[in-house]
Amino acid sequence: MRNRNMFFRRKETFADYCDQWMEANRGCLKMSSQVKYSFELKNHIKPFFGARRPSGITPEMVDSFTQMLLHEKSLSVKTVRNILALFHSVFIYAQKRSGQRLKKLELIYPKEQGRAIRVLDREEEERLMRFLLREMDIYQLGVYLAARTGMRIGEVCALRRCDICFQDNTISVRHTAQRLKAAEAESGKKTALVIGPPKSGSSFRTIPMMPDVAVLCARFCMEDPKTFLLTGTTRCMDPRTLQRRLKSYAEECGIEKLHFHTLRHTFATRCVEAGFDVKTLSEILGHSNIGITMNQYVHPSMDSKRENMSRLKTVSCL
Repeated sequence: MRNRNMFFRRKETFADYCDQWMEANRGCLKMSSQVKYSFELKNHIKPFFGARRPSGITPEMVDSFTQMLLHEKSLSVKTVRNILALFHSVFIYAQKRSGQRLKKLELIYPKEQGRAIRVLDREEEERLMRFLLREMDIYQLGVYLAARTGMRIGEVCALRRCDICFQDNTISVRHTAQRLKAAEAESGKKTALVIGPPKSGSSFRTIPMMPDVAVLCARFCMEDPKTFLLTGTTRCMDPRTLQRRLKSYAEECGIEKLHFHTLRHTFATRCVEAGFDVKTLSEILGHSNIGITMNQYVHPSMDSKRENMSRLKTVSCL
């Protein structure tokens, strides 16, 4: 019987193992991850490798696959790296399930080029804050919260009255709102707005509110603990709506390249300039380790660089 099962497994294609891997991991994946992996398997991995047996996949094929994703499909380096990681996970799964000794694949991941991350300068930040505070409404409150707490846009939209404690003046981040693709969407719709857990385990966190944030939250909060802060109802605000509002605010303020992650970068940078220790900042931002905070969100200003350079001794002979 065992030999018969081995025979059938040897006949299974890589597409079969993709489906098996997905089913085996479904219970431990967030809905957003399920949608993402299903999309990548269906649109990228299966069309290229699906008809092949795992034993027939070579490093040269994987390299051709990588080049196709980069140059024919024009996907970003980050996206290609994620797709390759998923492919490798399925390949290892196929190796274990088939009982065969498959050729070892040494994947070569394309390198990401370092990108300058946008941070608002002080004048831009003050201009935006003045605009938001001028005639505060629920949309401006959402942008203001992101700028003053470092919360992600989905976390802001998913914030309920029960997540805000005015006794301790804290905000508890417990959920995020996001649009998911058709695989998990409502019947007849291309996407669905879903409330789920935040990005990772470390994203569950409690953030102390500054006095201005506490006052504004108190102004807009409803008594019902189930209502969302930005809508005052049991239906949350769509992150896309808030994104469009931020775009219009940027145009009115004359600020270029302003996105919600720009607000998060700027918040982190201001915290470092104010003397925050990196461990505290890392927990406020919801990072899993200090390295992420240092490498991605902490960007010394030119004034800070000049101040530090000025501490060096001048060579006296010049």
